Amino acid sequence: MNHMERLWDYQEADVAADNVNKEIARSPKRLRLLKLRDNIKKQQRFLKTLENEVLAMLDRIEIIKEAIGMNEEQLKQLQTKIQTEPAQDSGEAGAYISEVQRIVKDLNSFDQETKKIRQEAADREKKQRDVKRLAVKIKLEFDELRDEYNTEYQTMSGELKRLRAIAAEKAKLVDKEDMERYNAIKKHSTPPMAKLIDDKLCGGCNMSFPSSVLIDIKAGKYVECETCGRMIIL
Repeated sequence: MNHMERLWDYQEADVAADNVNKEIARSPKRLRLLKLRDNIKKQQRFLKTLENEVLAMLDRIEIIKEAIGMNEEQLKQLQTKIQTEPAQDSGEAGAYISEVQRIVKDLNSFDQETKKIRQEAADREKKQRDVKRLAVKIKLEFDELRDEYNTEYQTMSGELKRLRAIAAEKAKLVDKEDMERYNAIKKHSTPPMAKLIDDKLCGGCNMSFPSSVLIDIKAGKYVECETCGRMIIL
């Protein structure tokens, strides 16, 4: 077995391990778990947003309560003033009336805003309950699927470990320079090696080789496909 054949033998073991690794990464259970995890995080963020909005509304209600208290106090003081200092003419009477109307208008406005905020807070609290129920449902599905995936992963990771060990043993027989070339090519073309097919085509990209290159390949020389960059072996 020459150095290229040893490298090819290593590649077969390396590809087998890579394929199992891809199966683990593409496992439907794993992909579903990732989707559920992201959904749980999404619900948690949404729940936090709702909680912050409700707290902001409650803070606003407290501010409105203080404003209402101040307006009610102003109204009482104005009523006392009207009683103790009756208007002397229509101008003063009009000023009293305008001030009373302003305070009453502000009180009505605060009352309407309070009702609106309380309704919005109630709506958000209902959404919070809905989100919590959904989050619990998603978490239950996540936990159940996670147990199934863990069993699957243990089996597949055991197989991956076995195949990686085989590849590691075969790598010991490969020349250091060949392995460096292999790993460099693997960064852009997988697998890094391809066989010559039909005595003229690259087994990686199906591009044909000129006769001069074919002569080198058949002579056992080191050749890389100019199209895909793979090492070519007979």
